[in-house]
Amino acid sequence: MKHTLSVLVENKPGALMRITSMFARRGFNIESLAVGPTERHEVSRITLRVDCETHTLEQIEKQMHKLVNVLRVQELAPGESVERELALLKVAAPASKRAELMALAEVFGARVADLGPDSIVFELVGSPEEVDSFEELVRPHGLQELGRTGRIGLSRATRATRPRSQSQVMA
Repeated sequence: MKHTLSVLVENKPGALMRITSMFARRGFNIESLAVGPTERHEVSRITLRVDCETHTLEQIEKQMHKLVNVLRVQELAPGESVERELALLKVAAPASKRAELMALAEVFGARVADLGPDSIVFELVGSPEEVDSFEELVRPHGLQELGRTGRIGLSRATRATRPRSQSQVMA
């Protein structure tokens, strides 16, 4: 089962290395890794995507809490978090295929980051699943290069609560 972890760490040299070394020592594979600043200059957020059982995830979280510089470890549960990824895709684009590629880009909300005589570089921000789908659809056109940031995420700002009946809404 795949899990996304959000790890807040002190913004100090070696914090990322300690976390990735812990994964390597224990034989855990990191599928996706993104690191960046937070709203506080002294804190960074590391977002990790791992494929493991729930019991193993609990072990990982406990081990990370023991590491120097780790402030907080939180699983970003599906439906309770917002997750996004940035991708740049260079696609072969002869004149005869450009309209079709532009239509695909429009459907996914991708924008043209660069336009050359024989190729287009698209920029797409979306859920990892949306990026996967766009990649699948442009690949037959000749995917020349691909760069993905890896998943980042935050817990949702609010939880939607729905009333049980219309009469409760009016009360």
